[in-house]
Amino acid sequence: MVIGSIPVWEQDGQVQILLCKRAIEPRYGKWTLPGGFMENNETTAAAALRETHEESGAQIALQNLFTLLNVPQVHQVHMFYRATLLNLDFAAGEESLEVKLFGENEIPWGELAFPTVCKTLKLFFEDHAKVKAGVGSYDFHTHDILKRHGRPDC
Repeated sequence: MVIGSIPVWEQDGQVQILLCKRAIEPRYGKWTLPGGFMENNETTAAAALRETHEESGAQIALQNLFTLLNVPQVHQVHMFYRATLLNLDFAAGEESLEVKLFGENEIPWGELAFPTVCKTLKLFFEDHAKVKAGVGSYDFHTHDILKRHGRPDC
């Protein structure tokens, strides 16, 4: 199980997401949401908090589980919680080269490390647009990330 968060900073009606540039393989140098493998004797919420802090130094308040993504070709399940950044005191941890806030139009879509991160971000911004328009909420999403023609879908 790979567990992570979607750390959100909202100011003046603008939403930004904290991403980490990977300092490890696989996908060295690519951007990702903070996350990693769940440890023994750990809850999914505790794993999300721990991984977010380890990779970005960020302090977050966890909200609801947002995505559960099955990745059968690598025998994994990825789960991401929505989270609120409590402050802007963050810095790259051992497994990150850089951490940075991105607005929707600034996300380096072509430089994302994993299809699960891409899918989670797309779903987040879709739900956020509905919430902002007053016609929806942040839903819980499940999805299978399948490998098609040599490339996983997003």
